[in-house]
Amino acid sequence: MITPSPRPWVRAGALIVALAATLGGCGSSAPRTATLSPSETQALYVRENRASGIPHRFGDTKPHDWGAISPARYPVHGLDAARYQGVIDWHAARGAGIRFGYLKATEGGDHIDPAFGQNAAGARSAGVPVGAYHFYYFCRPAHEQAAWFIANVPKRRGDLPPILDMEWNHLSPTCRIRPPASEVRASIREFSRIVERHYGTAPVIYTTPDFYARNDLGSLRGTEFWLRSVTAHPSERYPDERWSFWQYTGTGLVPGVRGPVDLNAFAGNEATWQAWLAARSQG
Repeated sequence: MITPSPRPWVRAGALIVALAATLGGCGSSAPRTATLSPSETQALYVRENRASGIPHRFGDTKPHDWGAISPARYPVHGLDAARYQGVIDWHAARGAGIRFGYLKATEGGDHIDPAFGQNAAGARSAGVPVGAYHFYYFCRPAHEQAAWFIANVPKRRGDLPPILDMEWNHLSPTCRIRPPASEVRASIREFSRIVERHYGTAPVIYTTPDFYARNDLGSLRGTEFWLRSVTAHPSERYPDERWSFWQYTGTGLVPGVRGPVDLNAFAGNEATWQAWLAARSQG
């Protein structure tokens, strides 16, 4: 298992966003599943989670066949509550093993999620470290979007580092620009520079396999990643990349949250998680 570096300028080990983490450890004792069928792998993963005190289930029947390295090998899990407009019962989620949470705060430099402040306050009251992220639109300059994020997301000691969500926005009726890769990388650098200067910690970059490959994000040295990979381990979708968070499903079912959620695993054990928090939380 790759473990993340506590240094923010070194690309961290495995990444997860949804983002809530589990209390109990699963450890390296999880059996190999490469020889099992998808349905057998799914059943085994559910059994492993229950045995480890991890209550996560899935809200669909799609097999989640991760092969030999399942999310159960990573003891710290988290919740990405981006899609939730309603109130999350953070105390229930924390009691179920949720260790951290990320919330979508701003989008495109002209929209703020109406439930962001309420959910963030609820997470903090339950003792769940929480962070905010920005969904990037290419129709506005990076500096304008960074300013919008700073204006709407207060700097708070102990909060997780900001997240910059970089993926193609296929849902927007007004912004479907797909600039060249060099411009994409320049936008990431500019947004990150401004946000880091304000919050005192560099943002983590969330991305998807297609966006990562098309824009050569692996060339962004010193970047810490949160990688989406819902059908395989990130090592298969992002060869040779290091990550801190792995978003491994979009159909997780967690006590305290209505409907399916994005679940994430942190690339490390309890000790490396605590070291990461100490190094990367807002000061």
